[in-house]
Amino acid sequence: MLTMGSVRTINLSKSVFEDNGKEADALRAYLKSKNVFLVNVMSSPGAGKTTTLISLINKLSERFRIGVMEADIDSDVDAVKVADKARCKSIQLHTGGMCHLDSAMSRQGLDELGIEDLDIVFLENVGNLVCPAEFDTGAHLDMTILSVPEGDDKPLKYPLIYRKCNLVLINKIDAAPYFDFSFDRCVANIKIRNNNSTVIPISAKTGENMDEAANYFIKIISDGGKNYNA
Repeated sequence: MLTMGSVRTINLSKSVFEDNGKEADALRAYLKSKNVFLVNVMSSPGAGKTTTLISLINKLSERFRIGVMEADIDSDVDAVKVADKARCKSIQLHTGGMCHLDSAMSRQGLDELGIEDLDIVFLENVGNLVCPAEFDTGAHLDMTILSVPEGDDKPLKYPLIYRKCNLVLINKIDAAPYFDFSFDRCVANIKIRNNNSTVIPISAKTGENMDEAANYFIKIISDGGKNYNA
């Protein structure tokens, strides 16, 4: 019982994260039973998530049936763009101002997308390096895209997302001559956060190294995702 002048503090974050973690584990198990591999794609705004996904999907679509969930605060620009240029099933998720997706949102999106005829679903998370990294979406694989103009010190500034992601694509390498960017230094900074991460430099615009990125997914899905959260 509270008395006048007394205040009770309730820590909500623990229960929120715990409940979300349980829902995420259940979603992963459900997707595994359906042989669907969910990939959570994160990055800063402007890093090239959508362009990278289009290039990647065009490399993978002969082998896999692919769907995309595009998450934004508003608009359907990215979902329309993906559907048109990657020729795959795509839906837009509006977060209503929220800066992240959680497992319940992922499940709702997957139900709307329909997974019966899919092998891979890419979830393009909200452009943000903080909030999305804190919430488990139920994905089997978390990846992030770091673009050359952002700088090679990005992993030092945003440690959680690089600790969480086992795949980092360094995008816009075609622009490297115009920026003070060291690939060796960037990879070293990524490895400080997660020594087990795979780092692949790419240019989604020119297609450079996109075959290597596609082969990464072919290998892990062919292996049943056993080295990830499958």
